[in-house]
Amino acid sequence: MAGGKGTRMRTTTEKPLLHIGNKSMIQRVIEALKQSRFVVRIIVAVTPNTIKTAEMAIALAVEITETAGEGYEHDMKQAIKSLGLEDVVVVSADLPFLQPGIVDEAIMRYLAIGKPALMVAAPIELHQRYNMEASYSFELNGQKLAPVGLNIINGRRIDEPRLEETVFVVQNDDLVFNVNTQTNLETTRNHVEK
Repeated sequence: MAGGKGTRMRTTTEKPLLHIGNKSMIQRVIEALKQSRFVVRIIVAVTPNTIKTAEMAIALAVEITETAGEGYEHDMKQAIKSLGLEDVVVVSADLPFLQPGIVDEAIMRYLAIGKPALMVAAPIELHQRYNMEASYSFELNGQKLAPVGLNIINGRRIDEPRLEETVFVVQNDDLVFNVNTQTNLETTRNHVEK
């Protein structure tokens, strides 16, 4: 998912094209997905807000699909439905430290459990340790968690009002680096330099 306006970033550069170290965030995410043992097709969902991101995705030899730019959930559903996708790994383009092993582990859990959706979440303490604010948090089995921006969805059931979901809790510091603000960007860049 790479079509947001990135209004909280306050930059003229499209958010997926911002660099962390020597690579753009979109390049980092695509490289992780290409190294997955299970991902067979990579499609970057762009909007009129992310024309240069679309050009970068094409240069990185992946497909693109244009969505309306009406918000993350709407655009995700539009992409899944218009392309007739079945089991879909949905990843935010602003998750620069995504690792192929986590993607593969999430896919294996999704397939083993058999529910139509899986959300990857990390303990809120990990977010707080790096001053990375979570967009929202929830409690599960007495533990406060926040989503990290990696989900798996059964595309055949995308129109159902509420999908039964598995929550896969990871203790991976790198996954809490979800870049939405200039402060997040600075923190993330400092993390990669260590």
